[in-house]
Amino acid sequence: MKASDLFVKALENEGVEYIFAVPGEENLDFLQSLKNSSIRLVVTRHEQGAGFMAATYGRLTGKPGVCLSTLGPGATNLVTPAAYAQLGGMPMFMITGQKPIKKSKQARFQIIDVVDMMRPITKYTKQIVNSNNMTAQIREAFRLAIEEKPGAVHLEFPEDIAQETCEERLYEPVGHIIPKPDETAIKKAVEMIHAAKNPLLLIGAGANRKITCDALRDFVDLTGIYFFNTQMGKGVIDERHTQYLGTAALSSNDFVHAGIEAADLIINVGHDVIEKPPFFMEKGGKKVIHVNFSPAEVDQVYFPQLNVVGDITNAIKQLTAQVKKQSHWDFEFYKKVKKEVEEHLGKYFEDERFPMLPQRLVNLLRNKLGSEDIITLDNGIYKLWFARNYPCHKPNTLLLDNALASMGAGLPSAMMVNMLYPDKKVVAVCGDGGFMMNSQELETAVRLGLDLTVIILNDHAYGMIKWKQEDMGFDDFGLDYNNPDFVKYAKSYGAKGFRPESDKVFQDILETCLTMQGVKLIDLPVDYSLNHPILNVKLKEKAKKL
Repeated sequence: MKASDLFVKALENEGVEYIFAVPGEENLDFLQSLKNSSIRLVVTRHEQGAGFMAATYGRLTGKPGVCLSTLGPGATNLVTPAAYAQLGGMPMFMITGQKPIKKSKQARFQIIDVVDMMRPITKYTKQIVNSNNMTAQIREAFRLAIEEKPGAVHLEFPEDIAQETCEERLYEPVGHIIPKPDETAIKKAVEMIHAAKNPLLLIGAGANRKITCDALRDFVDLTGIYFFNTQMGKGVIDERHTQYLGTAALSSNDFVHAGIEAADLIINVGHDVIEKPPFFMEKGGKKVIHVNFSPAEVDQVYFPQLNVVGDITNAIKQLTAQVKKQSHWDFEFYKKVKKEVEEHLGKYFEDERFPMLPQRLVNLLRNKLGSEDIITLDNGIYKLWFARNYPCHKPNTLLLDNALASMGAGLPSAMMVNMLYPDKKVVAVCGDGGFMMNSQELETAVRLGLDLTVIILNDHAYGMIKWKQEDMGFDDFGLDYNNPDFVKYAKSYGAKGFRPESDKVFQDILETCLTMQGVKLIDLPVDYSLNHPILNVKLKEKAKKL
């Protein structure tokens, strides 16, 4: 069988549904083999768009999303999505082309060492040099991509290898069973929880597995222990729960951190140091139990006293069965913090000033969207307002990146969400800076007939960095720019564009966009004037008083 035909058959064997791609000359044999496949080819306008879509597929399905590029610049454009998937724990399989490796075709033109480039940001990267070994390498790559912690894998498929004739052989996809945690570690964890006076549960991204969500909810319901989450752990337990304390969108000096500081023990489930720290450990301070698929990486701000390593769901079920409510547990301060958090977060929900406060947008979207509807965020200062102020009812209904924290992923992520869940309302919230990094994917979304709404928060600046700049006492310098007419820009791609001029008009436009089919874009002026006084000044003052 021709090697490129067998490669495609191996992908079908793995259950691949889509390949997101910007093909090049070196991919043409593969492309021809893909033509009659059951796999759907989705051509994007930039390799980043393809990579972000593949990573989001992996994040939402647990199966590796697949993307394809040519050699050289095509491969280098996949570096950011590779790091995005690797740090964020999203299974993704990348295929890159290469010149013939057995004889020179164009000397060193466009050739870089892609495998070596991918090595620090993937779990597995190889060049296929023998087509008879190819399907074993594909199976190994898929196995590693989904093995905890999931991440990015890569195979380079040279042009002459693709043209070879090889032995037809496929390997059955075999899953893996994650070992149960050690009984001694569980027993020690139970003892530490029972001995604590103010235990607190932290939920991170690694706990975002359907069966784990159910187990964690049972643990909280039966023990009464309060919980908070990281940004990427949002929605694992419904945030309307009476024991929900808040989201640690900042690393310190927020209302929720007053509760964290009061804890003498944190049961940390599914968080690792890749995600921005939700709290800081100090010598002689609170104790931490690390519950995860792998041991904790020791860091200056994170050095747990106990590792409970193995299947998270099994660990939580064992803890639920063995932990008993203790009469000396004291959750009164958490109740006070919860009340303060709720009052603080809702303060500007009804503020109708225009340009619009991000807090107001968060509230309007929460009121308009159902529990199953999904928001994808790009990366900017508004991410903090959504993480803190947007209560998630279900897992994966607020998709944000708090690991690589890359700009440019918001729109491609929303496109993937709509392809997977066409019956759910999908809204991408992007800053003007992040949107412009992959705005060309509007054409892809329109061509695919997708149904989604893009809200651009327009402040003509890199707002997150301006916020940091002000906090550090530096001059306002170097972060402003001009934008195109986003309404005309959307229409030029065949999308619909809107620009509200008041709070009321925005609400009407939002209602229209959420009920209208197709790709819609709203150019929304945003007021970030409260970022510094609230997040940098008032929070530090008020949280310390609790």
